[in-house]
Amino acid sequence: MTFSFTSEVAIVTGAGNGLGRSHALALAKRGAKVVVNDLGGARDGSGASSQAAVDVVNEILAMGGDAFAHGANVANFDEVEDMVNLTIARWGKVDILINNAGILRDKSFAKMTLDDFKLVMDVHLMGSVNCCKAVWPHMQSQNYGRILMTTSSSGLYGNFGQANYGAAKMAVIGLMNTLVIEGKKHNIKVNALAPTAATRMTQDLLPQPVLDMLTLDAVTAGALTLCHKTAPNRFILCAGAGGYANTRLLETQGIFLSPEEQTPEQIKAHWSLLVSEEQQGEYLAGAKQAEKFLSKAMQYVQRHK
Repeated sequence: MTFSFTSEVAIVTGAGNGLGRSHALALAKRGAKVVVNDLGGARDGSGASSQAAVDVVNEILAMGGDAFAHGANVANFDEVEDMVNLTIARWGKVDILINNAGILRDKSFAKMTLDDFKLVMDVHLMGSVNCCKAVWPHMQSQNYGRILMTTSSSGLYGNFGQANYGAAKMAVIGLMNTLVIEGKKHNIKVNALAPTAATRMTQDLLPQPVLDMLTLDAVTAGALTLCHKTAPNRFILCAGAGGYANTRLLETQGIFLSPEEQTPEQIKAHWSLLVSEEQQGEYLAGAKQAEKFLSKAMQYVQRHK
């Protein structure tokens, strides 16, 4: 099967450089109309310039595609809403949203200012929230949508010096999980990409031979998989250097302690059972965890009637 995005409309944030640019160009090559969003700031979020986004639009136009640039700061909802309204006015719909915009303000937590923490959260988390909020009613009304969050191994597993970035990147997974539930009846699928690629964000973090293997195209292939009409739902795809994997949250079956046993000493005494991986599973809604605990409690009540 050949993936085509002909007649589809996509918004890609942070599309002036790096992965965003790669995603935008790949979508355009496969027929999508693309909004190339980029504030045009530096890696730390300072400054602004429309030139990078305009250059990408020109590349798309040169290949016979259709695109326009928009310099919305994703952390500002009014600017994001303007971008989406212009998209609707021009093409009548939004099929795909790729939340890719991001910045770095790396420092150890002890040395990091709260301003730097908040700014990274604003761009990565609130930027994703703002863009999702702006496209959501349009996707609901057309009964179709594909939204891609950009997460990171720094959020899923942690990384020194990136408490702000890691917190934001894990937060978008929580956003994804709930939007999956709320979007299901409207055929809105929401997934997440955890990329490892050579970009402005990684150029100072890895040696050049390693960067050479971390191609943008390898990651973009994963992004398009998650944006297609055949996309899965609530899927975290890790991609880098030609490797692809799925990560997900699993919960153990755990234990039940009677009221008189509910002490830290008893929890510790039953630790090996609590962490046992036998029959562990993935829950698709927070209520499922509560159901499990209540089921165990009710079984205890029935036994002691």
